[in-house]
Amino acid sequence: MSELSHRVRVPLSSLHREVERAEAAGIVTSRRIGNTRFVRANTDSPYFDSLSDLLVKAFGPPRVLAEVLEGIDGIEAAYLFGSWAARLHGVTGKRPVEDIDLLVTGEPDRNGLYEALSGVEDRLGRPVNVVIRDAGWLRDGSGSFHATVAERPIVAIEIKNSVDTDPVPRRP
Repeated sequence: MSELSHRVRVPLSSLHREVERAEAAGIVTSRRIGNTRFVRANTDSPYFDSLSDLLVKAFGPPRVLAEVLEGIDGIEAAYLFGSWAARLHGVTGKRPVEDIDLLVTGEPDRNGLYEALSGVEDRLGRPVNVVIRDAGWLRDGSGSFHATVAERPIVAIEIKNSVDTDPVPRRP
C-alpha cells in the first residue's frame, strides 16, 4: 500500500479508503503479512477485463509514452513491441512482463528521447528499452530483428506531432 500510495501520489489514508471500497466491490483482493498489506487486481472479477482495458487506455504505457514523445522532434512513429504488446493482445507467456520495448522510427533528438524516457520509467514501474530505426523501417526493413518485430503483436503509439504518413496496418 505504501508503494502504491507513493506511485500514484495519493495520501495513504485516501488510498486505504479506496482500496477498502474496491475490495468490497470485488475489484481487488488483499492479504497481510505482518503490518504490510499487499493489494492486487482480482482477475476473477467480472469487471476485470473491462477495467483493465480502461486503465491501460487512460494511464498505461501507450498513453504515458505518447505524452512524453509528443515533445520530441523528428519522430516518424513509435510502437510498443515485445512481451508487453503481446500480453495486451492476449498472447500468454511463461514470464511476467518486466520491461517495455519501444520502437521509435525517424530521426529523433536522441539525447532528448533518452532523457524523457528515463523520467517515465518510474511512472510505468518498469524499464523502457528503446530501439531507434530509420523512417519507414517497420514497413521496409529487413533482417532477423525486423522479422521478429514485424511478425509479432505491436501497439502503435498515437503521437500528435509524429510525421507518419503511411502507417503499417495493425494486426493482433
